[in-house]
Amino acid sequence: MVISWSKALLNLGQNSAMPFRLDHISYAASHDQLVDVVQRLGSRIGSAFTDGGIHPRFGTRNFTLPLKNGHYIEVVCPLEHPAAESTPFGKAVSQRVNRGGGWMTWVVATDDISPVESRLGRYAVDGSRKKPDGTELKWKQIGLLGTLEDSQLPFFIQWLTKEHPSSDGKTVAEIKKIEISGNESTIKEWLGSEPARAFKDVEVVWRDPSEFDGETGLISVVLSTPNGDIVLD
Repeated sequence: MVISWSKALLNLGQNSAMPFRLDHISYAASHDQLVDVVQRLGSRIGSAFTDGGIHPRFGTRNFTLPLKNGHYIEVVCPLEHPAAESTPFGKAVSQRVNRGGGWMTWVVATDDISPVESRLGRYAVDGSRKKPDGTELKWKQIGLLGTLEDSQLPFFIQWLTKEHPSSDGKTVAEIKKIEISGNESTIKEWLGSEPARAFKDVEVVWRDPSEFDGETGLISVVLSTPNGDIVLD
């Protein structure tokens, strides 16, 4: 039986021992704008994105750029595929693109996703993508229904393959600060622990959703690069 979002929030909040860590931040673009966005962001950061391939289960594809400290940036677009409108991840990408594109969400990783499955009352879904060189990455993910309902909420991922996008290329930048429109206490309940534990050395600035017409979610990211700090919004 699937547990409601509000009930899931309560259940997740009852476990304060779940070890989550920031995995990546996700930026949505239309298929037509994908190459331009990847080139623009890569130029500003001073590094190149890698073609991550297609997510066959979700009807999306992505490009990734590795960052220091085990993080990475994903630029993802919906494809003309039924899954882009029928799966939670595909819907999240499509909805953000329909609102003009931009930052979609942040994602936390765990080594064991089963406690999250128990509290949300459903199983994580399998995800995979095959890079142009034939390397296949596999993972499990859950929590997109919460993200769809409230964009400040991250979803959860457990990697099943050793290779991680943060090691796919040369790393020249690191996340210094993130701005989120939302409520820190809501995130604390969702994660079951202080958000600072997931962000570690990344500064987080919480902004009042009233500043953004009530919309919640990732607002901007500050990266430290060899050429100084840059703001991506």
